[in-house]
Amino acid sequence: MKYRLLILGILITTSINAQLLKDKAQFTKQDTLRGSITPEREWWDLNYYDLNIKVQPDKKFIAGYNIIRYKVLKSHNIIQIDLQDPLEIVAFVQDDVQLDYNKIGSAYFVFLQKEQVPGDYNELYVQYSGQPKEAVRAPWDGGFSWKKDKNGNHFVATSCQGLGASVWWPNKDHMYDEVDSMLISVTVPRGLKNISNGRLRDIRLNNDNTERWSWFVSNPINNYGVNINIGDYENFSESYEGEKGNLDMYYWVLSYNLEKAKEHFKDAPKMMKAFEHWFGPYPFYEDSFKLVEVPYLGMEHQSSVTYGNKFKNGYLGNDLSGTGWGLKFDFIIIHEAGHEWFANNITNKDIADMWIHEGFTAYSENLFLDYYYGKEAAADYVIGTRANIQNDRPLIGQYHVNNEGSSDMYYKGANMLHTLRQLIGDDEKWRQILRGLNSEFYHQTVTTKQIEDYISEQSKIDLAEFFDQYLRTTMIPTLEYKIENGELKYRWINIVDGFDMPVQIEIDGKSEWLFPKAEWQIKSVKANDIKIDRDFYVESKNI
Repeated sequence: MKYRLLILGILITTSINAQLLKDKAQFTKQDTLRGSITPEREWWDLNYYDLNIKVQPDKKFIAGYNIIRYKVLKSHNIIQIDLQDPLEIVAFVQDDVQLDYNKIGSAYFVFLQKEQVPGDYNELYVQYSGQPKEAVRAPWDGGFSWKKDKNGNHFVATSCQGLGASVWWPNKDHMYDEVDSMLISVTVPRGLKNISNGRLRDIRLNNDNTERWSWFVSNPINNYGVNINIGDYENFSESYEGEKGNLDMYYWVLSYNLEKAKEHFKDAPKMMKAFEHWFGPYPFYEDSFKLVEVPYLGMEHQSSVTYGNKFKNGYLGNDLSGTGWGLKFDFIIIHEAGHEWFANNITNKDIADMWIHEGFTAYSENLFLDYYYGKEAAADYVIGTRANIQNDRPLIGQYHVNNEGSSDMYYKGANMLHTLRQLIGDDEKWRQILRGLNSEFYHQTVTTKQIEDYISEQSKIDLAEFFDQYLRTTMIPTLEYKIENGELKYRWINIVDGFDMPVQIEIDGKSEWLFPKAEWQIKSVKANDIKIDRDFYVESKNI
């Protein structure tokens, strides 16, 4: 997750301003090459990566290769591979033949000599090296974090959401196509350990005072979910009895934080229990679950969730809701692990639909509280986070140019979903919809339309205008009303065409539903005023 949040009213990153400036400018050819399914991408389907690199922390230098196995969908002789400067390609090789290429920014267009026959599986060997981009303020500004722990040991990690995994390794850098499985082999100086995604396959001691740590991922994985984490790690583990059997849960932390982590990470099995209840089985039993300490705040790397919240509850000790409920859990453990369902299991095809990742996962914080503290506590929390909503831009960005929507995708997204729960009006049905999403779109990349259609079909409510309102505009629906001579006159304003969401109000001492439209409606009442149910993310205006 690339956090762009407010902590107690203070913006914690300047990336929003940078994005706003970018939105005012024309998108570049490089944006299109990065964000679109180009002809040189769409003809082949990822099958397997064999990523093998050596990391030299003293020099901030990496070198290695990636073997890309793919299935030919239709005949073509040019393949697009992405790698960002200042890293350099050493060679592209297929069937022992070194290949020519053209480079446009970060996109390499490789000229294949072998005939690409539909249905065949082929491999492309990509060798590269260099000093990768250093993250200035990870994870908002991605790349390599080259740090030292308090004992002076190297403490290194990668993060690359939005920026793209091609900032540190060559790949097909677009969200729509996930590799089916991969091997991640990382050679590090002797005495350090590398922790990556999936399960540890082997550790090999080399003659040059280095050791290679190899991890195998058996499930589909998105590129930005791949990570390496290097440090003076120790670990402990536990077995969680989950919906699909015993789940191995591993915790890797710096050696001097081991005892602290054993106590603090008790939130992890609690998280698993709550989220399996709400979302269904953890999606990656085969690859285990890990929390890995890193020198930045954290990120949802698949089966290797990274953690840097300083062993504090809340968000670095702060409550993002201002209600106190946000201090009942470690924000990074709950939020980032929630992404295992929404981001890693269900992944947006285009980053413009990133609200699918962040809206549902911000909402998962509310559901964690709901599971352990009840609906009112959960409502307090999610409603409290409305103070972070800016309504500066729509939640959905521009398609095909690697453009995210507004940072409101977090807590406007969460409050949209909280409102939707009220409309459905049946908590068990709502839970089954959330679980159904993770079953229907298991290990898939999806579009916003697919999510909208599924929820509409399962709820048996036409939600087209509802989603248009909250995802595609910055307008907050406003109930305009007046009470005169025993009549309540009311309507929706600040809405898209056709928006007619019902809303619960308190009137005459009881709760009831109103069914406003854009046109004035009239209802006989005895009261002098009404109160809108706080669970609806709307505003009201008494005229």
